[in-house]
Amino acid sequence: MQEKPTGELMTRILAMPADANPSGDIFGGWVMSQMDLAAGICAGSRANGRVVTVAVNSMSFIQPVKVGDVLCVYTTVDRVGNTSMEIHVEAWARRQRIGIRDKVTEAKFTFVALDIQGKPKVIPQKGTAID
Repeated sequence: MQEKPTGELMTRILAMPADANPSGDIFGGWVMSQMDLAAGICAGSRANGRVVTVAVNSMSFIQPVKVGDVLCVYTTVDRVGNTSMEIHVEAWARRQRIGIRDKVTEAKFTFVALDIQGKPKVIPQKGTAID
């Protein structure tokens, strides 16, 4: 298994009891939501504007997240097309806030850049947007 995260740290959040089942395991949907938020920040920055999630591909859960863990989400822009891009997302848990860091899941998120009318817009070439 990989020893350290790939990509840039985009978000960090403490897993709370309201996000868990009675056994203290955090719901997968909550983890996925945090990943979508982080990927959206990354994609919006790269597109220099509004983006929407259009697909989540190849998501696999490796280990559970527990109440008290800090979920750290890392992102990398894998591919940029004309109006869409693919973001690789890794979620890592810092056990009991300060403990060992474990990779808990990863996925590929696809986003489309939108103009102010909500229509797909061309993503600027790297270096022309605010990076």
